[in-house]
Amino acid sequence: MSFLPQRCARQLLREPFQRGSLPLFLTPAFSPSRAQCFSTTNPAQSRIGGAAISVPPEVSFTLVDLPKSQNRGHGKDVPTHAAQIKGPRGEMILNIPSFMTVNHDQATLKATLSIEDREVPHQRAMWGTTRALLQNHITGVSEGHICVLSLVGVGYRATIEPKAATVTATYPGQQFVSLKVGFSHPIELGIPEGVQASTPQPTRILLESVDKRKVTQFAAEIREWRRPEPYKGKGIFVNGETIKLKAKKIK
Repeated sequence: MSFLPQRCARQLLREPFQRGSLPLFLTPAFSPSRAQCFSTTNPAQSRIGGAAISVPPEVSFTLVDLPKSQNRGHGKDVPTHAAQIKGPRGEMILNIPSFMTVNHDQATLKATLSIEDREVPHQRAMWGTTRALLQNHITGVSEGHICVLSLVGVGYRATIEPKAATVTATYPGQQFVSLKVGFSHPIELGIPEGVQASTPQPTRILLESVDKRKVTQFAAEIREWRRPEPYKGKGIFVNGETIKLKAKKIK
């Protein structure tokens, strides 16, 4: 089968469609009724934002009004209310966008979110994001978030120290994670406020917090000192992380 040159195809696209001017095998491809976009998937909205959130009985979920801000930036959304979440492990507050409504049914222990206009991309994006943040906060105050770091390598180990020689404490009672991961000096990292760290084993670090962002961010900072490498499989692995080993380079 031979195809038309590119110049000829462009000319056919510019001119009005005439069934008799095309070869028979090209007629279905250039038919106006066949016009379609590159994606063949039907447009569908995310189901994350509309999914209901389960609120455990031991968690207090209330909506509070925020004070009116005088510094209203041009084109910026200013939250008017916030969700106050209290549980056995702590308390967290999340600002809710002004175009979003949160309905909490205490009888069924469910919370749902809705937005004003589903045709606005920004509102659709924040719909799912806010729902995910609320779910993380509820899980944090009721169960907590955990990150487990594994140190793989000869001589790799970690300890929790009350003082540090190279880092200054940013709040009273701050502890520090001391890493020995192949450098000529120990690495000392201050534990963020609200995060509890322990070493059940010399090669294991356990991080706990009610704030998922804090615990995962601190785990990423620790991992950055020895990212897993693919030849010997050494490094700091987070939450059962695995890596595919490569063959040794032979010159």
